[in-house]
Amino acid sequence: MGLVILLVVGGLIGWVASIIMRTDGQQGIFLNVVVGIVGALLAGFLLTPLVGGAPITSGVISLPSILVSLLGAVVLLGIVNLFRRGSVR
Repeated sequence: MGLVILLVVGGLIGWVASIIMRTDGQQGIFLNVVVGIVGALLAGFLLTPLVGGAPITSGVISLPSILVSLLGAVVLLGIVNLFRRGSVR
């Protein structure tokens, strides 16, 4: 059950991140889920120890963990855009 929740929350986080970065029209549902989960993983490993709390991948879904995961997904989309287009947006 935890994997299903991670996929749903990761998909929502990836979708919101793609709207923030204005790449929503270029991505499908699958890529939104991938960006959300990979962004959550990166944020869980890098940002969560600095901010405190539990990462979203541990099964704890709270507002700070969702915000940190969203930040990780936005940063991941910025990096992908930087390599694809030469600019962050």
